[in-house]
Amino acid sequence: MRRVTWMIAIMMCLAVVLAGCGIGKKDAGSIVKDLDHVISKSGSYQASGSMILHTGQQPQEYQVEVAFSPDHFYRISLTNAQKDVTQIVLRNEEGVFVLTPHLKKSFRFQSDWPENQGQVYLFQSLAKSIVADKERQFTTENDAYVFDVAANYQNEMLSRQKIWLNKKTLAPTQVKVSDANQNVMVQVNFTKFEFDAKFDKDYFQMERNMTSWNMQTLPTTAGVNASDTDHNATNSKSLTDKNLSATGGQSDQIAGQTGKIGQDQSSAGTKSTTDSKQAANTKSVTDGKQATDTKLATDSKPTIDIKSNSAASKPQNIGIIEPSYLPKDVVKQDITDMKLGEDPAVLLRYKGKYNYSLIEVRPQAKAVSLQPGTIVDLGYTLAVLTGDEKKTLTWTNDGVEFRLSTGDLPTIEMMKIAMTTQGQSGK
Repeated sequence: MRRVTWMIAIMMCLAVVLAGCGIGKKDAGSIVKDLDHVISKSGSYQASGSMILHTGQQPQEYQVEVAFSPDHFYRISLTNAQKDVTQIVLRNEEGVFVLTPHLKKSFRFQSDWPENQGQVYLFQSLAKSIVADKERQFTTENDAYVFDVAANYQNEMLSRQKIWLNKKTLAPTQVKVSDANQNVMVQVNFTKFEFDAKFDKDYFQMERNMTSWNMQTLPTTAGVNASDTDHNATNSKSLTDKNLSATGGQSDQIAGQTGKIGQDQSSAGTKSTTDSKQAANTKSVTDGKQATDTKLATDSKPTIDIKSNSAASKPQNIGIIEPSYLPKDVVKQDITDMKLGEDPAVLLRYKGKYNYSLIEVRPQAKAVSLQPGTIVDLGYTLAVLTGDEKKTLTWTNDGVEFRLSTGDLPTIEMMKIAMTTQGQSGK
């Protein structure tokens, strides 16, 4: 009996020693296999937390909500914590939408985003970056596995990232993305992450998100009364969108006027020759027909369906927002007040090694347009890049629409300029 007791005691001591030496602990290889399995499973998840950007003059904090369904539908909500401005990115069977609900404005893309672009707040992007980096660095901290891997994002300034994963669930808890000088540029802290989440059928639909944007969190399951309210709001929104289609072409008129100034002339001139076609295409999209989408699917670039039904009101004066970043050997040439349609705008021109112009406007008029373009991720928002020889990058931030046009500025430089308008107020 004593011999058995001693045997048990020795075995327990041996187990403690082996555990202390690391025997039985998971290594990086086994965790990578588990992550690969989770990716291939393609199950749903829902997450929330905060994202801090250090890409502008001052850090900007955003509240982030992320939802993913097995149908490869996405819903991403970014809310500026200081200004209480929300932008929603959706992907569903109709395409990719970028919504600015408080402005009643939506951008519609025909694109495979985000499959072709990594996003720091998406589980798939984080897991794939760990699996893909064969030179990954691995360690542990308390209840987390920590991976240091190469960053694979559209923004070339982001070179590496550290990813914290919960040891039990492999859910991300924290992400820090750094530049080449090891300066943290983006930090995401997840406060909630739930696998196998359940969603209502209309959770990823544009109409519901446009009418429910002012809720703190869009519920995953709605009661009968809430569903009725959403249904009525959706019908109202659909009627509004149809009326917008009938007005058509307002943004084309704006683009034509923009084209009269500096380097925008070539780009806008090209757009103005297709005004009538664009209005017709937009009408087809609004009516729900597939003819336009079939035609656009043959184009080499994604397409954007831009809708805005902001209530027409007295035009607002716009303050001047000057990007804090200037490419080397470039100086500001001048600043000019102008009008785009009925809206007051500002034109900033720059010259030197690169030549470009930046138009800033707070659009008030109703506008519907359809044009080819490419999605560009600015971190705090998505922008649209149009044109080939003459390029224009268009994005919206805090109610201001920006149009950066150039014939020689590289795309990465355009992104740097755009990112430094974030968090600034007009002078």
